[in-house]
Amino acid sequence: MYSLNLPTYEAKIRKNSNGLEIFDPLRRKYIALTPEEWVRQHFVNYLINYKNYPASLMANEAGIKLNSLTRRCDTVVYNNQLEPLMIIEYKESKVQITQNVFDQVVRYNTVLKVPYIVVSNGISHYCCRMNYEDQSFEYLTDIPEYQSLR
Repeated sequence: MYSLNLPTYEAKIRKNSNGLEIFDPLRRKYIALTPEEWVRQHFVNYLINYKNYPASLMANEAGIKLNSLTRRCDTVVYNNQLEPLMIIEYKESKVQITQNVFDQVVRYNTVLKVPYIVVSNGISHYCCRMNYEDQSFEYLTDIPEYQSLR
């Protein structure tokens, strides 16, 4: 595929009659290799191997009910009590991170109310820490280590 602003890793890729697939260790199966999936798998690898996020407390394509519709969060990170801590939204690297992208993940957060929201296109990564007491948020300069999430 192409280079991202994330550490490289040895992705498991295979070809079938529909094209290329990449192995998703969280879903434990091969998924169609789209540009967005390329970003997701690199970001998940980064969280697990560089930020010490436990794979067992992460879910890709986690379903939520938003109004009467079912939506899927790209990745959700949980604590040991399986309470959501972080929502991550991915876009392919050619997609600019705009207010519309943040609005999408903020809509999901009306259901989950996580302390952290991350948006990445594989090149640019944005992480916000939410403060529900004063209805504000703070942009962080880096993605926090798992142990520091609260």
